[in-house]
Amino acid sequence: MQGQTRAKEHAFMSALRGKPTEYTPIWLMRQAGRYLPEYREIRASAGSFMALATNPELATEVTLQPIRRFDLDAAIIFSDILTVPDAMGLGLHFEPGIGPLFKHPLREEHDFKSLEVPEVREKLSYVFDAIRLTKRELDGKVPLIGFCGSPFTLACYMIEGGSSRDFVRTKQVLYQRPDLLHHLLSLLSDALVAYLTEQVRAGADALQIFDTWGGTLSTPSFKAFSLHYTAKIVQALKEQPETADVPIIGFTKDAPATWYRLYEEIGVAAIGVDWRHELSEVAETLDGKCALQGNLDPLILLGSDKQIELRTREILEEMSDVGAAHIFNLGHGMNKNVDPEKVRLLIDLVHHYSAELRA
Repeated sequence: MQGQTRAKEHAFMSALRGKPTEYTPIWLMRQAGRYLPEYREIRASAGSFMALATNPELATEVTLQPIRRFDLDAAIIFSDILTVPDAMGLGLHFEPGIGPLFKHPLREEHDFKSLEVPEVREKLSYVFDAIRLTKRELDGKVPLIGFCGSPFTLACYMIEGGSSRDFVRTKQVLYQRPDLLHHLLSLLSDALVAYLTEQVRAGADALQIFDTWGGTLSTPSFKAFSLHYTAKIVQALKEQPETADVPIIGFTKDAPATWYRLYEEIGVAAIGVDWRHELSEVAETLDGKCALQGNLDPLILLGSDKQIELRTREILEEMSDVGAAHIFNLGHGMNKNVDPEKVRLLIDLVHHYSAELRA
């Protein structure tokens, strides 16, 4: 089957809706990024990450780079999960070798109470403009994924001021002033519903909610401070006619296997599974209402072709035996040191071997 035929069929969307596909569709978290030489070139010319991400033309170009190079089944808009906190006035910037930082992290009660839901249509117009441009350039070749960070993940960055190994400040707020954290999470939920709605209006075909730091919580805390607010977003989008039919993928990094059933219960179309779990075991705990997405260890792409092929075939055979809807992906984002030819090998293998298994 030729790539052009696959694109017209939009196997990614069919799999999200639990429909049979002639092959397993594949996209990759962080598929546009530093492992691509063309990305590094455009990033250098832009001068900074934010200059790149806030320029709709450049963001469109970066989104399209992996689609031009590889036979992927979906594009994901090039942006960052921290755009919403930035629109709330926290002053997002990126430091080389450190990552995202906020100039105005949340430290005092006043910092939490003074926050307001931003006017996303105005303050984040560059994201929606990039989606519109990208949709026009894709011209129906593949679907486009929009995304956001989960309220809890965004709260972690806003309270810590950046990334963290142990999230001490966040956990102090959680255990000392849970009312403040709930206040923040409620504001973020409202902002994210508006943000994702505008992404759909601009042309996003599917959405993913990245709960990067939810896995740092205990199960009771995950239910109260992460899943509860993700569920609010999912429910709000389902209640709006213009977003009701847009499939949503839920993904929590480092999630215990027991949490996947919780995701199924809140009504997502697909669940992202990281590499610590066997997809077949996850599928057995579910009622078959959700597609599964994943779950190759990203760092195996630094290994030999033989190891990449072996593990990829194992995952495809495992899901073929289970019979559940499956979207192939990494268990987390692409590593910057990956050789693009390893990515090509993976994509071609997924397409051809999964088609053989269905023959």
